[in-house]
Amino acid sequence: MREILLNELNWEVKGYWPWVPLKGTSMELGQELMGVTDWMPATVPGGVHHDLYRQGWIANPYEDLNSLSCEWVENRWWVYRMTLKRPELKGSRVELVFLGLDYEAAVYADHILLGEHKGMFDPAVYDVTELLSVREKLEISVLLKQAPDEMGQIGKTSATFTQKSRFNYKWDFSTRLVNIGIWDDVLLRIHEDYSWGEMSITTDAEVEEDGSTQVAGCIEIQAAVSSTSGAEPARTLTANITCSDPGGNPLLVQTLPVCAGAMLKTALDIPEPELWYPNGYGAQPLYCLELKLLDEDGKELDTRVIRTGIRKLDYIRNVDSPDNALPYTVVINGRRIYMKGVNMTPLDHLYGNITVEQYQLMVRLMKAAHVNLVRVWGGGIIEKQVFYDLCDANGIMVWQEFIQSSSGIDNIPSKQPEFLELLHQSARSALKAKRNHVAMTIWSGGNELMSEPNKPSDLSDSNLAMLKELVEQYDPQRLFLPTSASGPVEYISETKGQGHDVHGHWKYMGNPHHYELYGSNDNLLHSEFGVDGLSSLKSLEKFLGAAHSQPVSMENSAVWRHHGEWWDTLSRDEEIFGSLTDLAQFSACSQWIQAEGIRFVLEANRRRKFRNSGSIVWQLNEPWPNVSCTNVVDYYGEPKMAYHWMKQAFRPLHVSLDYRSLLLTPGTGFQGDVYVHGWEGESCEADAEVLDSAGRSLHRQHFITQGDRDRAVCAGTLKFTVPELEDQLYFVRLSFMNREEEPQQNVYVFSTAREHLYAPALALTGGNLQVRQENRWLPAVTGELSLQACFMVANTGSEALLHVHAEEKGNRYWMEADEQFLTLFPGEARMVTVTCTPRQAGGFLAGKNHSISGDLPVIQFKSFLAVQGTSKPDGGQENRE
Repeated sequence: MREILLNELNWEVKGYWPWVPLKGTSMELGQELMGVTDWMPATVPGGVHHDLYRQGWIANPYEDLNSLSCEWVENRWWVYRMTLKRPELKGSRVELVFLGLDYEAAVYADHILLGEHKGMFDPAVYDVTELLSVREKLEISVLLKQAPDEMGQIGKTSATFTQKSRFNYKWDFSTRLVNIGIWDDVLLRIHEDYSWGEMSITTDAEVEEDGSTQVAGCIEIQAAVSSTSGAEPARTLTANITCSDPGGNPLLVQTLPVCAGAMLKTALDIPEPELWYPNGYGAQPLYCLELKLLDEDGKELDTRVIRTGIRKLDYIRNVDSPDNALPYTVVINGRRIYMKGVNMTPLDHLYGNITVEQYQLMVRLMKAAHVNLVRVWGGGIIEKQVFYDLCDANGIMVWQEFIQSSSGIDNIPSKQPEFLELLHQSARSALKAKRNHVAMTIWSGGNELMSEPNKPSDLSDSNLAMLKELVEQYDPQRLFLPTSASGPVEYISETKGQGHDVHGHWKYMGNPHHYELYGSNDNLLHSEFGVDGLSSLKSLEKFLGAAHSQPVSMENSAVWRHHGEWWDTLSRDEEIFGSLTDLAQFSACSQWIQAEGIRFVLEANRRRKFRNSGSIVWQLNEPWPNVSCTNVVDYYGEPKMAYHWMKQAFRPLHVSLDYRSLLLTPGTGFQGDVYVHGWEGESCEADAEVLDSAGRSLHRQHFITQGDRDRAVCAGTLKFTVPELEDQLYFVRLSFMNREEEPQQNVYVFSTAREHLYAPALALTGGNLQVRQENRWLPAVTGELSLQACFMVANTGSEALLHVHAEEKGNRYWMEADEQFLTLFPGEARMVTVTCTPRQAGGFLAGKNHSISGDLPVIQFKSFLAVQGTSKPDGGQENRE
């Protein structure tokens, strides 16, 4: 079988009123019924919204309130067309394949109906062999009916009737912007008389109990051989299987007879294999399998190439887990894996326009933040194939939900016959397509499905029992969880013994309640929680008009409400900082509280490793530019402060402080336990230092303890007396002392200000940031087009500089830095490595890109509320207050 991509042909699209394309001419007048639009160039894969925008039919829906004026698009019928020429390649059967039609389609060739299709996640495949045998070319047209009237976040799950992404219809992090179009690849498949059919690749490895010795590995292959021409059913063919090692060197070859219409089953024994591990636990070597199907004369009929990793996968219950709990701890190659996870929504409302480079950015950000698991959320989409390939290559375990989600009014899984048929179809398609990925780790029936309020649905629900049976049939090695959350209760609470896999909360819970709730919780798995925070000023200015550039409550601004209604943080942040009248100031304060809130939850959960099996932050990204949201990376690919503090909390080696309030009382004693995370074997030395805003060291303690890779170790208790001063900030800085590389530091900010806790931070004006670019921009290891430079940042002033970070001034590059949002005390300096990758985004984000050649990055350094330095492209540096 050979495949020819048809994406780049001259596709066009035209809009019509419903039913008009089927009628064509007026019954009364006999004249042609014209469309809503003219024929216009179309992007495939893509969606009609961006095509309309390029032709001036709609304004940019991501700006201000513009999306409200685009809701007519989902209510029209759309016809795509292109001319398909007969391919030069010959075969016994030619199939026209649409990997993603969104949503209800009829496909025609020269006005002959090839078939109808409903659903987003299973391919639409049509035999065009006979038509192409008698015609040099075909006009292929795809009629897409108006989008179904599905529910957004608020509705009744029991009434769900489609397998269309529901976040499109309005969610707390999105608007109503319902995609319609051809959202994945279109291709021709040219078959010989016989070809490979379904394939299932599983791997296993024998590992010593201590995980230290790799003994043997096995790659098991099941592959169907199908007749594509209706030819003789009993011909004996040859399967030639070559396995190459991760370096590309042929390792072993198998040659086996296989009968047409039969299933090939074989196993490849790999001595002393290189094992695949999640990010942070080891490398991700991938073996290459080439499966050739040959006829009696040695002619190649079909070839498939699959890359896979070898690992042993198990699941166990948590330490001290209740007997009725599910096995939430993943074990790979005999080693328990602590989940450091993120929840991922679709990258864009118009997911057909997402580029490979956007997926690469998201996976790169995950890996850099020490993330080892991503939950692909059930209210979104089953992602394109490239995403799962990237997860394989980067050690990001995948928790894939089937397309179901809660609805607020009721959350009961739908039992409607039409829905169950579509769910069965899309789930089976997903299982067959994703099971060969070594990163696939968990399947889940959907998001927040509940049989009654606060009670997660279980396998007594026939919908979820059906999905369980499908997983057992098509991917029996993976764990199936009925829903997320799962267990006795849905939401986190103070009640002990009830929290298995829990969700919540999604707000900073206030001081001290945030710390009391999360610091003493006993949940087994925290698979969804978050804290909201504003986007950066740089991003806000891209979608908010000048009239909306002042801090305001969502209640008082339709535009702000449209971009983040649920996530209004103004009152929260003014309670903590005092009056906020400047947008840059508001953004900086809001991001700080988001980062503080998320870090504490991550560290509190991690202190209970493996009683708690992991944390999965809600959410990594957003598909729509929000003023405020629970994401840690915004729509434009800009990591927020919370991303970097999450990255800190997920570090393999980490030291944390357990506290229950940010408020200190002058003249009283403070006590907080210091924990060491991830230290193996040898004696570990940690240092805790208490400083004031001028950088004076007020107290210092040294801790020595023995490390343990599989649990957090309490190294001792930090104790100090708070000075008799009101309205002061105090800093606790933790660091490892016996490491050769630059010490990792973790800084906590406390205050004695009772009225506005962090108001003293707004009064810090004595810091002075000096920035020097140490080298010219050079190609980075991360990619051919990426550039990298090092910057020395120093505080030459008299007070602490908070949250020192770099920002790329233009829109030409995605910028990543190894360290961000640092606290620099007077006289201190740190080296920061900055990597810039040309933005190559699709759809409406493409308008924010610039050419990938030309100007070098321009980096600006900031501290809390202030801009201090801007790099020059030639490697020089300006400095300014």
